Amino acid sequence: MTGARRTPPGRAGRLRLRRSLDVAERGAGLLERKLRVLRTEHRRLLQAEEAAARAWGDLLSEAETWLLRGLLLGGEQALDAAAAGIGPAEVTVGWTASLGVHRPAAVSVAVPARTPTSAAPTNTALVHAEAVYGRALRAAAEYAVAHDAAELMGAEVVSTRHRVRALRRHWIPRLREALDRAELTLEQAEHEDGVRRRWAARTFER
Repeated sequence: MTGARRTPPGRAGRLRLRRSLDVAERGAGLLERKLRVLRTEHRRLLQAEEAAARAWGDLLSEAETWLLRGLLLGGEQALDAAAAGIGPAEVTVGWTASLGVHRPAAVSVAVPARTPTSAAPTNTALVHAEAVYGRALRAAAEYAVAHDAAELMGAEVVSTRHRVRALRRHWIPRLREALDRAELTLEQAEHEDGVRRRWAARTFER
């Protein structure tokens, strides 16, 4: 242990070790409290991720059903004509920082309106498919944000847990062991010094 090897001898060293041990124990306590809060937040984010995944899956299934109906009614040419008037969507992700974790927190999806010159879908099923695919796209973006947020929070849980274990299982026991050795050495030195003083006093009296 680097701190113990550099500890000066005597009372100064013992005082330094006591202070280091106190700091380590208080730090471990703070990290344990943070870990409890992190775990609670991580569970909440995992639940949000599961809900977002279900919503996305349901909408995607519905959209594919309408698409299949539209293909059966109008064929691939009708689908190609309907898709030609739709431009790319724009996705904007908002970020936040909480508990030391920088994570995505919100998302907005802008699906462009069909151009005035483009042909409208030739059957009602494709109209429904277009609308539901738009909602499914938003749900997919919300799932992606929820997934990344849960993953980042989970990584912080693991990191904090490792730090607590390092303090509780390694650093604090080593500091306590070093402090015990320092106190024993100091006690022995004080005892030997007392013996020498008593011996010197008896010699002086003679």
